[in-house]
Formats: sequence, C-alpha cells, structure tokens
Amino acid sequence: MSQIPSRPASLSTPSSAPAIADRPMPHTSGSRLFLFAMRRMASAGVNDAHAANALLGNFGKSYRRPLILMRAMMLEFSRVSNRKILVAPCCCHRMTGDEARMIRAMTTSRNDPAKAFEDLSTLFMETAVLGALTCAQAVAQSYADLGCPIDLYAEG
Repeated sequence: MSQIPSRPASLSTPSSAPAIADRPMPHTSGSRLFLFAMRRMASAGVNDAHAANALLGNFGKSYRRPLILMRAMMLEFSRVSNRKILVAPCCCHRMTGDEARMIRAMTTSRNDPAKAFEDLSTLFMETAVLGALTCAQAVAQSYADLGCPIDLYAEG
C-alpha cells in the first residue's frame, strides 16, 4: 500500500498564499467609478443595472456615452484576452494587479498610447490589442469629457 505524500507546509499555511488584491484603490472619483462599473460588468454581465445606475448617478443625462463605450470595451477585452483577468468583488477596498494594469492602461491611453498598448498586451497575453486600445481610449476620453477623468493615483 503506497502512501500519499502530504502537502508541503508552505502550501498548507494561509499566510504564505500571495495576496490577490494587493494594490491600493485609486484616489480619483473617475477611477473609482470606472473600477466599480468594470467590476459589476465583469461579474454580472455588460447589461448590469448597478453599473448603469452608477454611471447615471455620476454623469446624469450624459451617462449613455460612457455606458455604451464601457460595454463595447468589456466585450472587446473578453474577446481579445488569452487569459482570465483577475477582478476583485465590488466591495473590496483593494485592487488586483490586473485591475491596476487595466486602470494604468486607461490612464495612459490618451497621452501615451504606446505604453497603454504595452500594458494591454501584457494584461491579455496577446500582441493584437489595437481594438482593445481604441476602446480604452474612447472610454477614457468619454470620462474626461464629462469631467471625471480616469487617473491612477493622481491628486484629487
């Protein structure tokens, strides 16, 4: 009768597990709104009413543009990605590394598209991310046009 080897001590202790949501939340309201809507759409689908209501509450009558663009962006991200993107629950007060990279790509998409392209390529493990970059630029521009720019850890 052979014995099944026990688990190594490093795998059985919860303290040695890597932190999943290990990044601090962004400081700006635009980044927090984007993160909330993105998390809701990732978990409940692109037609989530809570995400739409959050955008309506923040942007008023002009909410449709960022909502439609975010829906298109989320669908494009899921189409392009060659890996699962780790998204924290909406109630989490920290960000995952994937969420931080996505918000950084959103932040740089308008001013430094090459850096955003590199971030999205790394995030999706794919080199053909031009459509995803275009969607990110459109969403970031819509937030900025409505007075709520997406800035990772900017003052404000």
